[in-house]
Amino acid sequence: MIRAATRGDAEGIAGIYNHYVANTVITFEEQIVTPEQMAERIETVGSNSLPWLVAERDGQLLGYAYAAPWKARSAYRFSVETTVYLHPEALGRGVGSLLYETLFADLGRRGVRAAIGGIALPNPASVALHEKLGMKKVAHFEQVGFKFDQWIDVGYWQINL
Repeated sequence: MIRAATRGDAEGIAGIYNHYVANTVITFEEQIVTPEQMAERIETVGSNSLPWLVAERDGQLLGYAYAAPWKARSAYRFSVETTVYLHPEALGRGVGSLLYETLFADLGRRGVRAAIGGIALPNPASVALHEKLGMKKVAHFEQVGFKFDQWIDVGYWQINL
């Protein structure tokens, strides 16, 4: 089931996200995020009139996806940056595709024109997900992040809704 996230989901969302913070270069965040911080992030997304969705089965959060403003300048108001994270046990089960498909449909109804996803590279699974959904690579920045004693490239994929 895909539904809108609430403050009550913050602990489960933080649990999913913190796996990636602590163990991967997928996020450039380096400090564990508390449920309270995550609840604030959920509220911030909502205050921008953008969606934050969760996927759950039998009360267990499988993943989440949301959109945030791409840039602060007003001319960017029809562009968003999208994010999706999955519980490690939900990888490869179609949950990411379902979350992104639902997110894109929601964004289209809100009048969003461009959805942009950033990917720490290499990350073949994330690239495959984004391209499966029709996103195209539009940028590649070399060695712009540094985590776990290594430089990391970032690519950006975009779709016009």
